[in-house]
Amino acid sequence: MQPFALNYARPARESEASTPYAYDSGLQLNVLLDGRMAACDHTLLRELGTTTSTAGSKTHFDD
Repeated sequence: MQPFALNYARPARESEASTPYAYDSGLQLNVLLDGRMAACDHTLLRELGTTTSTAGSKTHFDD
């Protein structure tokens, strides 16, 4: 027997946009390519609104 929700579940689509930051598991936050914290880059935050982390669930935000 298949659960009802699986009839309608769809895999998440990969985003075509690339992000100028990556998650650093050692620091446990998003960092820019030059090593600075992404949450401290005001230009990036104005452009994107937030730096969502993909660690664990996609509900974490850098403070």
